[in-house]
Amino acid sequence: MQLGLIGLGKMGGNMRERIRRAGHQVIGYDRNPELTDVKDLAELVEKLDAPRTIWVMVPAGTATQVVVDELKDLLSPGDIVVDGGNSRWTDDEKHAAELAIKGIGFVDAGVSGGVWGLENGYALMVGGDKENVDRLKPIFDALKPDGPYGYVHAGRVGAGHFAKMVHNGIEYAMMQAYAEGWELLEKANSVDNVREIFRSWQEGTVIRSWLLDLAVNALDDDEHLDELRGYAEDSGEGRWTVEAAIDNSVPLPAITASLFARFASRQDDSPQMKMIAALRNQFGGHAVEKKG
Repeated sequence: MQLGLIGLGKMGGNMRERIRRAGHQVIGYDRNPELTDVKDLAELVEKLDAPRTIWVMVPAGTATQVVVDELKDLLSPGDIVVDGGNSRWTDDEKHAAELAIKGIGFVDAGVSGGVWGLENGYALMVGGDKENVDRLKPIFDALKPDGPYGYVHAGRVGAGHFAKMVHNGIEYAMMQAYAEGWELLEKANSVDNVREIFRSWQEGTVIRSWLLDLAVNALDDDEHLDELRGYAEDSGEGRWTVEAAIDNSVPLPAITASLFARFASRQDDSPQMKMIAALRNQFGGHAVEKKG
């Protein structure tokens, strides 16, 4: 299958490589001349055979809107645009309606896998009309992990990014729990080896997880996280999750508290936020702030 891919950063670049390894043709565009296969979006569209499929991997909000606006004028009826970034689900509904006027299909894809996705595969949560989603199945199969899991057609347009938003909200709460437990262990006078306690939990316990494995990786790099400042950003999806909970009258005390804990990290050098920052760096390559 042939695919156009816009945005070749940490995620997009690895996705291009994984799709190519599966035998598909990927023509990529990025503003960085060292990464791009074409000079602009017009050339990208020109090199694709109709009906075209273009996957967008750029930051949510204005950047995605600019790309959708340009593609709307370049593409033809029967083409499909996939937004694989971290857009808000309400933006998906807007983009789908704008493209539908020109007869262009739209699919939203929540993508999880971070910097490890090239080798391990990406979990995909997809929203859109069945006809459009089915046409893209070869690309989804190339990106997903091996085996029966890691892909779901979550529902209509917006459902993919809504599912990814909730996924990230759960991720917030899980990281916060590990961080709180780590801080308490570090404070206890009777405990001598917190790193090895975390390592011992990796097998046979009910709290074992990939995040726990990444916490051990971070502690192997910096046993007491002394090199990190206790500051953690939020991507925005935690906020959207809490807002959606309010709109739907669903109580989310753990996820809400974990979001507020990140806000607290911006006021003081929080020990818990050292672990949050370390975990975000481990699974997603997110930047960390060093002391001094």
